[in-house]
Amino acid sequence: MAVFAAPGQPDSVMSYESRYDNWIGGEYVRPVRGAYAPDTSPVTGGVFTEVARSTGPDLELAVRAARGAAGSWADTSPAERAAVLHRIADRIEQNVQHLAVAETWESGRPVRETLTADLPLAVDQWRACAGAVRAQQGGVTEIDRTTVAYHLREPRGVVGLRVGWDFPLLMASWQLAPALAAGNTVVLTADAQTPASLHVLLGLVHDLLPAGVVNIVNGVAERALAAATDLVPATVGLGGRSPNIFFSDALLSDDDFQQKALEGFAMFALNQGDAGVRLCGALIEKPIYEEFLELATIQTKAIQQGNPLDTETMVGAQPSAEQLAKTLSCIENLRAAGARVVVGGERAELPGGFYVQPTVFDAGADIRPFRVDSCGPVVTVGSFTGFDHAVRIANDLFDGRGAALWTRDLDRAYLAGRRLRAGRVWTNCYHRYPAHAALAGRQAHGADARPQILEPYQQSKDILVSYSALPPR
Repeated sequence: MAVFAAPGQPDSVMSYESRYDNWIGGEYVRPVRGAYAPDTSPVTGGVFTEVARSTGPDLELAVRAARGAAGSWADTSPAERAAVLHRIADRIEQNVQHLAVAETWESGRPVRETLTADLPLAVDQWRACAGAVRAQQGGVTEIDRTTVAYHLREPRGVVGLRVGWDFPLLMASWQLAPALAAGNTVVLTADAQTPASLHVLLGLVHDLLPAGVVNIVNGVAERALAAATDLVPATVGLGGRSPNIFFSDALLSDDDFQQKALEGFAMFALNQGDAGVRLCGALIEKPIYEEFLELATIQTKAIQQGNPLDTETMVGAQPSAEQLAKTLSCIENLRAAGARVVVGGERAELPGGFYVQPTVFDAGADIRPFRVDSCGPVVTVGSFTGFDHAVRIANDLFDGRGAALWTRDLDRAYLAGRRLRAGRVWTNCYHRYPAHAALAGRQAHGADARPQILEPYQQSKDILVSYSALPPR
């Protein structure tokens, strides 16, 4: 067990600056209109820094700087770009506690998650993209004996990236690493709820990148970003309502598999917020419904909520007062839809900050509560009466980005995985997105780390060449 000191305390591993300007062209630049926004820590509810409130003129300056650096960075060899990405990964590894505390203080995520999951996965993404650009190859098509077509991949130019509040450093890495590996320059903007931790990361790695390759303007709308840049990929990690399905044989025996399934219910359904493909609805097969709900209630009550800087804390704070209000409103909407609170359902009684109790709703056979948008550490539990019913509910009521299922029957697991309309199906497990595992689905995703990881950030070019001295016939 360890409890990290808050940023700025004498024994803390990191401190925030009192103010962050825009980062443009390799230096900090005051916002053109001179406006700043306070940044509040969800851990205490107090303001800990202020961040530039960017507007159109700031975005224009950032895009101009990115365009100025685009040619030289695109011309940098893949081997050199890969080396830079590896150095960034090294720098993150060397400062993992520093960054974990920074992100926890701003996002409210437990430090056990930022320290052992988010940042190691971020390192993995930087290294995976470094390997991808070294391994990427073009192609050649022979038209005839003296004519060939070369097929190449080129950067798009200036890429606009928007990072959500869920886990900002990992989400930034998901997008930044492939964009830079592909040879693009970047204008990045963070969600207004979590802008400062990106500047902490920038402070550790900016010397590794040429000026203008990465630029940060704070709080720019995605529409404006898209209009000013050459590409804005689909935003990573926002939204995503996904089912967590438990078949009867999950409770066939009181053993390690049963415990794993119960932990899968509690820890991965009851997370902080809109984290990617969030398992916000649990579907339990009817024969085990009451028993599973009882055991899941015990498991949920055992979740430790408290100071996010404590490595024993499992559920931290909502990232802002706005998100806290949204989560409490979701709870009231679920009550109004007829679901019954089994655990939680209230604001957590913790000193300061924005905390909500881990909450479980019982909907039984009523599917209406599943149509209610939910957020925060809230899960709705309902029943199904067989394989076909489970698949039908999952496909009708959830959005298809992901799903999880738990069964000891491998035939059932395979068939369910094939029939569920979801980009990723966790089977008897639930892990964040490792860099070597593709993340598919209906929405393009910067965390897709297959060999094609760089393709969304590139455009194809074909060059037709004749090696004959004779005129064409």
